[in-house]
Amino acid sequence: MNNSVSNTGRLLWAALRALLMLTLVTGVIYPLAVTGFAQVLFNDKANGSQVEADGKVVGSSLIGQAYDLPLKKGQETPEPDLKWFQGRPQNGLGSNSVNTQYKLILSGATNRSADNQDLIDWVTAAKAAVVKDNSVAGYTVEPAQVPADAVTSSGSGLDPDISPAYADLQVHRVAEKNGLTVAQVQKLVDEHTTGRTLGFMGEPRVNVLELNIALKALVDKD
Repeated sequence: MNNSVSNTGRLLWAALRALLMLTLVTGVIYPLAVTGFAQVLFNDKANGSQVEADGKVVGSSLIGQAYDLPLKKGQETPEPDLKWFQGRPQNGLGSNSVNTQYKLILSGATNRSADNQDLIDWVTAAKAAVVKDNSVAGYTVEPAQVPADAVTSSGSGLDPDISPAYADLQVHRVAEKNGLTVAQVQKLVDEHTTGRTLGFMGEPRVNVLELNIALKALVDKD
């Protein structure tokens, strides 16, 4: 009886020591080591890839933002502020989702098939809006020019980038709204176009937040 109690006690003490050691190693030492490593070698990425403008943090290069006008009385959906470059559609989980207007509650795709009538209607309306918003005096956008990312959200609904084709499509409208030349705005787009990662992974892209920061700086300068 005494031997049984003694053996049980030794086993419990050994288990407790193992628990304390593993807690120390995996719950304290390892997280501190990884955090320290990240802060020293990848400080920007470890802190959320923050983007600063005018001395303050204005967002993250990894998360898209909305560029909308203030809601008018009776409005439920804000209108886009057309002096800024616009990102991809913001309803990553559909119009009834909590993930609208880039709210970071959760993210995900609509999971609607290409022949889903709701999706077809929504994309059709989005394409018409892109054509209307970006057609200005002397420059008319044709429906065939509208790229897919202009009328569809990304898998997460939080994509911060757009294709160079969609950025180019917006150049004339942005130039007109801000009193700039098309050449000035096109130069901004070209300067903020990033190629494929390592030359072969992904697609060329334009970060909308960084592009709009450069646009603001140009407008303020002029």
